[in-house]
Amino acid sequence: MNSARYEYDSHNGRSERIDFLTSKEKVPKKRNIGILIGVLVAFLILAAVAAFLIWLFVFKDAESDGITGKLLTKSEQVFSGRMKLQNVPYNQNLENAQSQEFQQLSNKLEAVLGELYQTDPFLAKYYTKSTVTAFSEGVMAYYWSQFDIPPSDLEIVPEFSEERILDALEGGIKDQRMRFSSSGIQITEVTASLTDARMARDPRDEDCFYTLEAVEKAETFTSPGYPQHYPSKSRCQWQIRASEEDTISVSFPYFNIEDDCSNDFVSTFDSLSPDYSRAITKKCGQRLPSNPLEVVSSGNIMLITFITDAKVQKPGFEASYRSIPKTKVQTCGGILSGNNGSFTSPLHPSFYPPSTDCKWTIQVSQGKEVRVNFKLFLIKEPGVDVRVCHKDYVEIMGTKYCGEVSSLSLTSSTNVLDVSFHSDKSYTDKGFIAEYTAYDPANPCPDMFACKTGICIANSLKCDGWNDCGDMSDEKQCQCDKDQFSCSNGLCKPKLWVCDRNNDCGDGSDEKLCSCEPNEWRCGNGVCLPQDVVCNNKMDCEDGSDEASCKSSPGMCSDFSFVCSNKECVNKVNAECDRVNDCSDNSDEANCDCGTRPYKLNRIVGGQNAELGEWPWQVSLHFMTKGHVCGASVISKTWLLSAAHCFVSITSPQNHVASNWQTYSGMQDQIKMDGVLRKVKRIVPHPDYKEDTSDYDIALLELSVPLEYTNTIQPICLPSSSHVFPAGMSCWITGWGVLREGGQTAQILQKALVKIINDTVCDAVTNNQVTSRMLCSGFLAGGVDACQGDSGGPLACFEESGKWFQAGIVSWGEGCARRNKPGVYSRVTKLRDWIKKESGI
Repeated sequence: MNSARYEYDSHNGRSERIDFLTSKEKVPKKRNIGILIGVLVAFLILAAVAAFLIWLFVFKDAESDGITGKLLTKSEQVFSGRMKLQNVPYNQNLENAQSQEFQQLSNKLEAVLGELYQTDPFLAKYYTKSTVTAFSEGVMAYYWSQFDIPPSDLEIVPEFSEERILDALEGGIKDQRMRFSSSGIQITEVTASLTDARMARDPRDEDCFYTLEAVEKAETFTSPGYPQHYPSKSRCQWQIRASEEDTISVSFPYFNIEDDCSNDFVSTFDSLSPDYSRAITKKCGQRLPSNPLEVVSSGNIMLITFITDAKVQKPGFEASYRSIPKTKVQTCGGILSGNNGSFTSPLHPSFYPPSTDCKWTIQVSQGKEVRVNFKLFLIKEPGVDVRVCHKDYVEIMGTKYCGEVSSLSLTSSTNVLDVSFHSDKSYTDKGFIAEYTAYDPANPCPDMFACKTGICIANSLKCDGWNDCGDMSDEKQCQCDKDQFSCSNGLCKPKLWVCDRNNDCGDGSDEKLCSCEPNEWRCGNGVCLPQDVVCNNKMDCEDGSDEASCKSSPGMCSDFSFVCSNKECVNKVNAECDRVNDCSDNSDEANCDCGTRPYKLNRIVGGQNAELGEWPWQVSLHFMTKGHVCGASVISKTWLLSAAHCFVSITSPQNHVASNWQTYSGMQDQIKMDGVLRKVKRIVPHPDYKEDTSDYDIALLELSVPLEYTNTIQPICLPSSSHVFPAGMSCWITGWGVLREGGQTAQILQKALVKIINDTVCDAVTNNQVTSRMLCSGFLAGGVDACQGDSGGPLACFEESGKWFQAGIVSWGEGCARRNKPGVYSRVTKLRDWIKKESGI
């Protein structure tokens, strides 16, 4: 039968083509069958090999938990420490892991460790191996031991404690038969510390394992792949030694590692083993070149470890190491005389060394007393209760201080004050900078109020409702003025704060006499409704605040709802960029590459100068030849956000000409002009801006050439229109504006902490001039505020998600930092839709 072909085209009414094959055509060729079989066999062989490799490297040590089907893998428990050996002469060749002396002694010790673990049947069951990693004078041997727990026994992992390991080791050492084992080695001391298994290295493996000798002249080493990027899953160690009379200093002039210390990190140890009881510090992220990481050992040995994962590869680090005489490290403290002076923790600005004790005795003139003010205080250590300070601390008048203290000022009761500093064997920090002065106890703060904390504040700040002293001593025993509310706890608060839906008194007394009863819900606009209106799937409040954070109210849209790209509504306050996917299309977490500061920064108490890279979204706007005039913020590579009043002026039409403006991003110093210059392509002020009322005071600037994001140039996050910045929230204002009313503009970028002020209070103190497009921030007592030259700059607020959001734009105010005259800012949330419409952001 011949083949018949019947075609039909679906587009013109004909059927699709069908082919009928003849019986001759249906018989395949033998050669084709052979090729097909060969390909099939080859495929099966390759599949079998692949399956074997997957089993070997992935599933060999894994089992299912039998319930959920989740794959479980074996657990590697590693403990490291050191052993002191008796009657073993020290040989310089022991410092070389490839030498015969090292090999022989390490083999004997590894065998001894195996014997010691056999004394505990539990440990013996899971013991895998031990490795000796180094020797130092003493003779001290450094080691690690590994125990492998199969997936079926993972529930016993908590039983692998440091105490159990030490019991086995010390018990065996005390046993005379074990002390003089077949190796003839006697161990007199031993330590053990649970260690990250990734740090278990054998020095006889030459892959990324180095031994260095520190001398007076600095030498350098770098992470692998520097300065391009380090490879994934790096496991590197550097053993550094110096002569017995020296210690070791290591600084990192360049340090750029993934900002997640669980994945990528550098750990330094005051030891030659990764023993966390001798850890100096563990760091990740990126540090300013002007604020490098610098660590110092207590003796003549140090271990540097570098661990990375397979996710993100950064440039890495460059390190410089050198020896320092022990006498220099151990010399601290002393007698300080004179009526003023300063002192610091040992070796500041380097991290202070471990195992250090210092004592300063401050003596001032008879009849005077001593005030010590700490300008910087960073003595943090993992797992330390700062109320106890049982590890590193500063002790003054019988009280210990540790952690990160933002404000610490202390006064003596005589003309002599002792200050003691102690660091233990593990973990160090930046330390402290302290200044001391003599003062007259009869008049400790001339023309100022003396806080019980020892600091002096302006008299105008006493009894103003704010805790300026830090211990509330300026707000106690107050006689409330007629414009103040007397709280039940004795505090005075502005009457404007009563019934503002914030517990300003602390005991709730300022909100008790408000219109809503205890069983009622107060809407955002102040209306009281029955409590059961909350989360009932109905918007009973006009603004929808009763359903704002209700998971049981899906799809309901209110003023507080985040609207997803697919038009779904999420009833969760500040849902965007919080690292949780709330929208089904994940649009709440899209466009969140913003609001981060690449550099790790120290907090300097009392300082107003901003550090380089601290506010990477801040921009300086220069007009013609007048220099800095206004501020702005980076919101994308091509768009800046500023205030309309900087450009729209009836008296100065040249302000609106884009070519008259230059922008400097990443700038810190106006004299050095250390920013990136970009010209303005287009100025887009809000069409509804009114010069007489300052309403809609917002403008967009399009750049002629896009910016490149760097460590000092980053965009700030723009909040959604539903984002909430609650009253009382602390935010930061930045800029180069005048330092005081009528003064000169600042050379160095300035920063100041301010608080969001309740809308009701804001409207009252501005004589009802505030619209819904405005918000107030500052302090009603005055003293801190934006000023001329700060206009257009951002009001930046830090969220729990780790992102910085721009809440406002510096707009207007009556004078600068006056009492009851807070700064007024354009409210970004109310202008968010316009920003998106004009810029696409």
